[in-house]
Amino acid sequence: MIVVSSCLAGLEVRYNGTHSLDKKISKLVEENKAVTVCPELFGGFSTPREPAEIVGGDGEDVLDGKAKVLDKTNKDVTELYIKGAYTTLEKAQKINATLIVLKENSPSCGSSLIYNGEFSGEKIVGNGVTSALLKRNGLQVISEEQFVKNYV
Repeated sequence: MIVVSSCLAGLEVRYNGTHSLDKKISKLVEENKAVTVCPELFGGFSTPREPAEIVGGDGEDVLDGKAKVLDKTNKDVTELYIKGAYTTLEKAQKINATLIVLKENSPSCGSSLIYNGEFSGEKIVGNGVTSALLKRNGLQVISEEQFVKNYV
């Protein structure tokens, strides 16, 4: 079973109330070959919400207590991101996920790139909080770009 970011399946759960529909990913969900997750909603956020970025590192650093996730108003939302990551991990393990396709650049879901924490639009190499936790637990996490390039 494949786990995919809810926004990639067309659900309007992104911070600004939009989606990032990928028709191939959406089709997998319709065919019951994939299930959706939104770590931010699992963590307790609503839609829409303030955009957030990791400040002081990446998702690995957040899990290690060395970095924080702050929203654009400078509110510390780290604990909600960690809660969402652990809930996503539990769901992935429960269904024996073989592959996890998450939205690139997100502070939760980025699997190779995230924003740099300055709300400037600049990206850095790194994992989001959920991607980092899933990878630490031996799960295969890729971006939607990697999925389309290598699996479709």
